[in-house]
Amino acid sequence: MSDKQASTPPDRFQVEANAQSHFAWLRTRLATERTMMAYMRTAVSLIGFGFTIFQFFYKLRSATDLADARFPNAAWYLGLALIFCGTMSALLAILQYRWTLHYLWSGDFTAIAGIGGEAKQTPLYAISFLLVLIGVFAFFAVLLRVV
Repeated sequence: MSDKQASTPPDRFQVEANAQSHFAWLRTRLATERTMMAYMRTAVSLIGFGFTIFQFFYKLRSATDLADARFPNAAWYLGLALIFCGTMSALLAILQYRWTLHYLWSGDFTAIAGIGGEAKQTPLYAISFLLVLIGVFAFFAVLLRVV
């Protein structure tokens, strides 16, 4: 084996521009969209449950005397933790989604990706960033007990 062969890594696979490869690429692209939407549903659930738990126990504490509770701020901590987890999962999902799309539109895949060399955008980015803003707002609203 020569030095040149040892220094250049072999291609992992060959990309052939045919209908089968194109439709496989489309299935992968749509699976990426579905995965991102599943991440966003999970993030919405976490943020919503965290905010609801905080609101429920905050109103309950206002209506009754829970001063004798062993951990009176447990609902506050739990609500903050759930909201934080939901917001962070949305952020990480955006990063993973972006990386995956960049990979799908790069290199040899541009030949089978479709029309043109640029990625087509979906409203998923806008919705995801809006969800992150809502999560940050909810986190600080609960943290500062504004609501």
